[in-house]
Amino acid sequence: MKLSARDAAAYFRKPDPAGAGLLIYGADAMRVALRRQEVIAALIGPQGEDEMRLERLQGSDLRRDPALLADAMKAQGFFLGPRVVLVDEANDTAAPAITGALDDWRPGDAQIVVTAGSLRAASPIRKAFETHRHAYAVGIYDDPPSREEIEATLGRAGLAAGADAMADLTALARALDPGDFAQTVERIALFKLNDPDPLTPAEIARLAPASTEAAVDDVVNAVAEARQAEIGPVMSRLRAQGVGAVSLCIGATRHFRALHAAASDPGGPAAGLSRLKPPVFGPRRDRMQRQAQSWGPARLEQALALLIDTDLLLRSSTPAPDLAVMERTLIRLAMLGGR
Repeated sequence: MKLSARDAAAYFRKPDPAGAGLLIYGADAMRVALRRQEVIAALIGPQGEDEMRLERLQGSDLRRDPALLADAMKAQGFFLGPRVVLVDEANDTAAPAITGALDDWRPGDAQIVVTAGSLRAASPIRKAFETHRHAYAVGIYDDPPSREEIEATLGRAGLAAGADAMADLTALARALDPGDFAQTVERIALFKLNDPDPLTPAEIARLAPASTEAAVDDVVNAVAEARQAEIGPVMSRLRAQGVGAVSLCIGATRHFRALHAAASDPGGPAAGLSRLKPPVFGPRRDRMQRQAQSWGPARLEQALALLIDTDLLLRSSTPAPDLAVMERTLIRLAMLGGR
């Protein structure tokens, strides 16, 4: 039986305990692995692997010895409870062993969970699972995770989120790979250990992967907020840390491009910031929204033109010290923003 994307999300959380098996296939190995992990945990429980109710096989093993899967499926374990035989990285060379095991499957046998990369519609493995009365097949694609999937990830981590925090998590899930998003949620869960309050945007912003270095952000924000007196001290700190002028120029240009995109958005700066990749969250998003409103599109275009000219100058054979050139540009930008 072939499961739709909507039905698959529910099935991963609560698989059929009397099913013969499940095929999970897709080009993104990380997405497939996360779904495999979720469904196996739901089938055999947290102690299943420790109780030897999970047997792992490789698809290449079945090509050399097709009987491995059937033997593992029929074997009886020492512990009571449902059993799973996992076949990882299968391809059509393993199809005879897999189709044969599905044909021989009977109630009480271990469930067969098979993972594979991209499989064509005519793949014998796909056909075997899609046409079997008690087996299921799910294709995993690169679509952004749905709200239901994000809520399931939060639920597994023991987290709850309000509307604003959920909006930030949705943006983060669209910007990160599934594995990176899952690790970020795990970090947040550790941060929120023994804290029953719902997740807030500020907490997400604190633990989400940063798009730029914090030290560079300090000087860029000072410039964007026309705080000229702070530029010199921060530049001294950056110089001591070995930050290069070109890297600083790239960071400033990225920031002002984001502000320009937000200020130019027909829906306003808030709507423009919501479309940025990587997304911005919490207090940083509010800060950038104020900066975009203060500068406006016209002055932000002037700022970008100045930064582009500075970048070209830094990459040329100018005899002027690079960081001095960059500091002068930042001061000019802060003066422009203060008009």
